Amino acid sequence: MRYPFSVGRSDFIQGDEAIARAAILAGCRFYAGYPITPASEIFEAMALYMPLVDGVSIQMEDELGSIAAVIGASWTGAKAMTATSGPGFSLMMENLGYAVMTETPMVVVDVQRGGPSTGQPTLAAQGDVMQAIWGTHGDHSIIVLTPATVQEAFDMTIRAFNLAEKYRTPVVLLTDGEVGHMRERVNIPDPDEIERIYRKIPKSKEQGKYPFRDWDGDGVPPMPVFGRGYRAYITGLTHDERGKPKTVEAEIHESLIRRIVDKIEKNKKDIIDYETFDLDDADVAIVSYGIASRSAIRAVKILRKEGIKAGLLKLNVVWPFDFEMIERIAERVNRIYVAEMNLGQVYHLVKEGANGKAEVELIPKIGGEVHTPKDIIERVR
Repeated sequence: MRYPFSVGRSDFIQGDEAIARAAILAGCRFYAGYPITPASEIFEAMALYMPLVDGVSIQMEDELGSIAAVIGASWTGAKAMTATSGPGFSLMMENLGYAVMTETPMVVVDVQRGGPSTGQPTLAAQGDVMQAIWGTHGDHSIIVLTPATVQEAFDMTIRAFNLAEKYRTPVVLLTDGEVGHMRERVNIPDPDEIERIYRKIPKSKEQGKYPFRDWDGDGVPPMPVFGRGYRAYITGLTHDERGKPKTVEAEIHESLIRRIVDKIEKNKKDIIDYETFDLDDADVAIVSYGIASRSAIRAVKILRKEGIKAGLLKLNVVWPFDFEMIERIAERVNRIYVAEMNLGQVYHLVKEGANGKAEVELIPKIGGEVHTPKDIIERVR
């Protein structure tokens, strides 16, 4: 297949552009969105590229319509994506919950900006973490990835599609306006070298009649495709294995929701991804993610030169969260600092994980400015 951009080489591109290219290489063939800073460049790139790969890119009337269209496209068998920023992400929460409840694989990109409300449209932030994890109501689990570089934005977009298809769930790519708008060199692999995972489909019409039955015992039911001979009933109401509403039966509700949560939580080892820098012998640990982690890496190097044994845990996935790993770190360091561009969101997860075995302090930053290494260094000193 011919792609409308260079492959098998490196290119100097913007973060939002990298996400669009990666989505297409991952197999995405449906995009629905609504323009919003600082995510609009993803829409622009998809509008340009999609028709050239026999895909569909459509501007909806708003973000509610965008995520609804993506859900519908996914049920016709397409790998589908939408992208937005904070205000639009808020509007998507109800349908994000619907996607969780109906186990619809899809990718939602949130290029974060300062909030709440319309906030700071052109400046970066990391204030949507809690919303990405728990923004929709009810008990559920979801997957949230956090790139720190343009290369990671590219790579994690492909991984987001693979995780969505493997676990039949929506996946949030939680980037920010800084990564989205910066330009860096990106290694774009040959398409034949890219791993592409596709959802399980029913092996028989009998399986197709039960789109929410765990036939294989891995928590992930095969997903029938509309228009291919299956008659599936899909609803956001509590439903049985056929998809029919069963809203007052406690046992059915518990069985359904526990399976939806467990298919993520019981596969944390497969999903969770992180990097460590000088953490093995550290007396002080810094936890960071996304754009803030770039300054944290530099801060650790400088602190080490000063004789302060600092180390970094860089989170590439913020949910599911490895509370046990944080506790193990807390058992061997004196203090943990969390550097993030908000007033404390991942901080609360780290504090819970530390379980009182180490002091946990927040190094916050809001207002649209990214942490400098100096911000982190002075606090640790």
